[in-house]
Amino acid sequence: MVRDGEPFACLTCYDATTARWLERAGVHVLLVGDTAAEVILGFDRTVDMPLDIAVALTAAVKRGAPRTMVMADMPFMSYQADDAEAIRNAGRFITEGRADVVKIEADASYIGLVEKMTRAGIPVCAHVGSRPQLAGLQGGYGGAGRTAKEAATIVDDAVALEQAGAVMLLVEAVPPTVTDAILKATTAPLIGIGAGNAPHGQVLVLQDLLGMTDAPPRFAPAVARLGEAIQSAGEEWVRRVAARSVSGPGAEAKAPPRRVGGEDALV
Repeated sequence: MVRDGEPFACLTCYDATTARWLERAGVHVLLVGDTAAEVILGFDRTVDMPLDIAVALTAAVKRGAPRTMVMADMPFMSYQADDAEAIRNAGRFITEGRADVVKIEADASYIGLVEKMTRAGIPVCAHVGSRPQLAGLQGGYGGAGRTAKEAATIVDDAVALEQAGAVMLLVEAVPPTVTDAILKATTAPLIGIGAGNAPHGQVLVLQDLLGMTDAPPRFAPAVARLGEAIQSAGEEWVRRVAARSVSGPGAEAKAPPRRVGGEDALV
């Protein structure tokens, strides 16, 4: 698609059922992001994403969308401490998680790791620009590349990581001028998020797109109001239960009792 000049769409996804529908929608790449820590597990930071759960969610998404490229987001401290451990963890995403590519937040200091992962046969997407796993050092989430020095460093990081073997790049929350500079200096497919319209692909957190988050980023306008629809459906269910009208016509006569907890336990 990049060679043909055709933009590709990417969304985060964390379960098989949603993955099935997004594959039917024609979404090209599904990212099992560490944002699951926030939107699935209820933490207020992405760094709280457990590795084992991330691997399991990745496998679920691939089972739901077997024909779609699935990218696994390596959680905080699953690749930073030791290269050998990082390669083993990345390998788990490829084998147990059935991922097609793994993503790491990186700068030029990760060149050696990317080279080792590539040598091991692990496709890597290098995430540059704003890196949420560094939020603790930066006093929170924010943009990157706002000064000439920062911008030049991000471009240099992208070039170095591609030369080390990264098959894809992702740039987050940078001015469009930085994105343009990366595109001119690299050839790998570039995914953007909050980085202007120029990247080859674009990604958003699915819950932001569907209107399920209370405070989405400015660069993530909702295209649906699914949160409100879920709330409305829940309210309707509460009303039906209160009115003792939960079954359709004739449903009670047709449905046999369901056994749970033992031979004589009927519900």
